[in-house]
Amino acid sequence: MKKSRVILGILISCVFTIMLLGCGGFEERTEKPAIYLYPTENQDVTVKLDYKGKLTTTYPDYKDGWKVTAEPSGKIINKQDGKEYNYLFWEGVPSKTEWDLSKGYVVKGKDTEKFLQNKLSKLGLNSKEYNEFIVYWLPRMQSNKYNLITFQNKQYTDLAKLNINPQPDSLLRVFMVFKPLTKQIAVKKPKIKPFERKGFTVVEWGGTEIK
Repeated sequence: MKKSRVILGILISCVFTIMLLGCGGFEERTEKPAIYLYPTENQDVTVKLDYKGKLTTTYPDYKDGWKVTAEPSGKIINKQDGKEYNYLFWEGVPSKTEWDLSKGYVVKGKDTEKFLQNKLSKLGLNSKEYNEFIVYWLPRMQSNKYNLITFQNKQYTDLAKLNINPQPDSLLRVFMVFKPLTKQIAVKKPKIKPFERKGFTVVEWGGTEIK
């Protein structure tokens, strides 16, 4: 009987641990952050990333930072290889994550496309940027019954700091954290601050999934 109680206690402990992990207490990948550069004229730009974690993929190759020539159209010429890029790409595994899931949106999987088009536009992404965002994330989201969708602020910018020289006049960083749900839950909606593009503008989007 005593042995059975010990086993039961271990099982309960394991279930409790799994429940905690399901609430965001485990590591996720920082996926597909794409950095767009829009100077007012052709401009040499250096972009460095101070990331609390391990970079797993960069494109073009990050080395000790990206050194590029950016054009107002968004075209980027990488000085290392002389090739043209639409944006700077990186992915990584953070050493620690503490996402804020207290504010967000619960969206039916089938409604995710329209939701993202609308919300990303309000956040400040242009059609090219939010279309590339949606193409990447929609296949992971539309088949879920519901998605809890949040957009992180300080939690993300503290995790992955950008050092850009020259410093941009306006910087927008959109980082989505979402969790598939089987039923609706109540969650407070956040306030959206309007973003104004002025002068040298830098835009970044990325995200992660909590399973």
